[in-house]
Amino acid sequence: MKKIILLLMFSTVIFSCKNSEEKNTETEETTVENVEKILAYKGDFINSDGAMVLMGPNFIYGVKRDLLSEGLAKQVEAVKKNDYDMVGVIVKGVVSKNTDKESEWDEEITIKEIMRVADKPSEVDIKLNETEKKN
Repeated sequence: MKKIILLLMFSTVIFSCKNSEEKNTETEETTVENVEKILAYKGDFINSDGAMVLMGPNFIYGVKRDLLSEGLAKQVEAVKKNDYDMVGVIVKGVVSKNTDKESEWDEEITIKEIMRVADKPSEVDIKLNETEKKN
C-alpha cells in the first residue's frame, strides 16, 4: 500500500512540473510577440506640403507625426536651403502598416530616437535647368 501511495505522489509531482513548464513557454511567446523591433534607418528626410517622408535606398516610409518627428522636422528645416531639399538623417524607429486612410503610404515609421542630422542638404539625383522665357 505504501508503494502505491508513493507512486501516486511521484506521478502527481511529475505532471504538475510539466504543466508549469508549458505555462512558462506560453508566457514567453506572448511576450516576444509584443516587443517592437526598433531598428536604425538611414535615409533622406523631407517635410513638404504637410507630409513627412523618410526615403532610403530601398524603402520609402511616411513618418508618423508626433513630438519627436516634429523635432526632427525643425532640425531639418534649419539645414534646408529651399522647400524641396532633402536632408540625410539616421533615426531609430518602428515600421508598421499604415492605418491612416488619408495617407498614401503603405508603411509608416514611428521615430523613437534621432541619431544624426546632416549639416547640409543631400545632393540631387536629377537637376533641372530652369531657363527664362524670352518673348
